[in-house]
Amino acid sequence: MKENLKLSLGPFQGITDQVFRTTYTTYFQGIDKFYTPFFTSIQKDKAKNLQTDEIAPSLNNVETLTPQILSNDAAEIIRFSEQCANLGYNEININIGCPFQRVARKKRGSGLLPYPEILDAIFAQVFQNISTKLSVKCRFGYNDSSEIFPLIDVFNSYPISELIVHARIGKQLYKGTVDTALFEKIIPLVKAPLIYNGDIFTVSDFKMFEQEFESVNSFMLGRGLLSNPFLASEIKEIEQPESFEKQKIVHAFVVELFEARLKQGRYPQRAIGRMKELWSYLIWSFDEPQHVWRKIKKINDPKLYTEAVEYIFSNYKWLGNGYKSSEMEEE
Repeated sequence: MKENLKLSLGPFQGITDQVFRTTYTTYFQGIDKFYTPFFTSIQKDKAKNLQTDEIAPSLNNVETLTPQILSNDAAEIIRFSEQCANLGYNEININIGCPFQRVARKKRGSGLLPYPEILDAIFAQVFQNISTKLSVKCRFGYNDSSEIFPLIDVFNSYPISELIVHARIGKQLYKGTVDTALFEKIIPLVKAPLIYNGDIFTVSDFKMFEQEFESVNSFMLGRGLLSNPFLASEIKEIEQPESFEKQKIVHAFVVELFEARLKQGRYPQRAIGRMKELWSYLIWSFDEPQHVWRKIKKINDPKLYTEAVEYIFSNYKWLGNGYKSSEMEEE
């Protein structure tokens, strides 16, 4: 393991919100930095959608959390930065990597990547008018991976605090394989601190990427950690509990997270829906993932959900194997 290794958790809409992050850090170790799921529609000073638990300083560690925005509007990004700075944050992140078509067709997320001239104009305004640092999360492009090279010219023209690159193009979504050869090729070209993101599902995956990218010491985890919440601590070689103890810990985590979600609002079905999004990843660390998923996927009643969770942890074995992308795509 490299000295000064830094691990972050990528943002997932509907999963890695303030409640998840708070509960996660109660039970698990190893993540140095978190990012909020993206904010949008920051149309006014003191926007109401920023006056939430999601970035409230009393409920979040402003030193380890970076608020993220999805936008192609310089004024909106500046407004977001100002409001985050007023809350005590010293960095924001712009998401120009979201691959989903409903976002990309509006030239937001990865849909902005084929237009380096637009991005350059946005950055020219933003960097003259913000007091926070700005980091960037992106992909190699939207239509073609060659789009990354004019983008790097833009990135290198500004004091970006870090560049997180998911090693796919937008049109791939999360299918196919990551392009590690291209990531290795861009390492010497990028001036900003570079973070690798993509398909780190197990410790062995991480070791492979770590060896391949010798000069990179920051990595972003995603689906692999949602499948196996111990992944970051395993990568950092923090002493691990026995498998049966891990199962008890995950059980307690899932129960506490659901209870916290129920306290959030009046709609228990919404809490169950968010838990099912997490379960779609967690199932892959059990010995019978499809059986586990069948116990969960159609439930909308809190009592039945609780009973299903108790049944799963009593009848299936936690293996901590991590995410199975190919199997998930076949489903």
